[in-house]
Amino acid sequence: MKRYIRVLKLFWSAAIAAELEYRFNFVLATFSSLGNLAGSLFGVSLFYRNGYTFSGWKWEEALVVLGVFTILQGFSATFLVPNLNRIVDRIQQGTLDFVLLKPIDSQFWLSTNTISPWGLPDLLFGLGLIGYAGRQLNLTATDYLASAVPLLFGCISLYSLWFMLGATSVWFVKIYNVTEVLRGLLEAGRYPMVAYPAAYRFFFTFVVPVAFLTTVPAEAMLNRVEFGWIIGAAILAFVLLVISALFWRFALRFYTSASS
Repeated sequence: MKRYIRVLKLFWSAAIAAELEYRFNFVLATFSSLGNLAGSLFGVSLFYRNGYTFSGWKWEEALVVLGVFTILQGFSATFLVPNLNRIVDRIQQGTLDFVLLKPIDSQFWLSTNTISPWGLPDLLFGLGLIGYAGRQLNLTATDYLASAVPLLFGCISLYSLWFMLGATSVWFVKIYNVTEVLRGLLEAGRYPMVAYPAAYRFFFTFVVPVAFLTTVPAEAMLNRVEFGWIIGAAILAFVLLVISALFWRFALRFYTSASS
């Protein structure tokens, strides 16, 4: 474990040093994140402007869901996009060979090799939005901490799904459209699940587990989630993580290296 932590520090320190050579990108990323957040707030406000509310969800409570969604966007931009989207390029160019030859787990290397600070604005805006809504709802530090565990499970589930899609590039070289479909489906997490008809709620809970990514952490923060949903989020995260590792090993059996 110490060895992997040491390697992770080397990865991220080198990646941040390289990214900081283009500091103006951070300004652009901030404005982009601010624009996305403004658009999201406008979208949510359309549901509330004439006295309508999502069933059982006040305006401030819906903002908590949007804040969690924004944090997940920042997590994706910081950790997932710069790493997992490159799996396709490594397979196309044959540079995956060099990864497989390294004395380190290939999934760990592919998942953590770099980091992008340009997702930081989304993380900060998400935390700020949750802080604002929490102040209006009189939430305590314990309430915020209660959502940390299901949010962690949500991040693990999101990573596992994204990694498995990246691994399919062993068979299907161009999967960018597939990852865009996943990102599009995750957009449903901007709103509480009660905003959707029953059939959509079933789909976004048991087929594409969007509910476990945003609504469950938000409900945990608001002290309105049943403990069974937390257990379900934990089981889902663990199962998906294990499946992603097994699926990657299975995919490597069909990988034809550049040297073969």
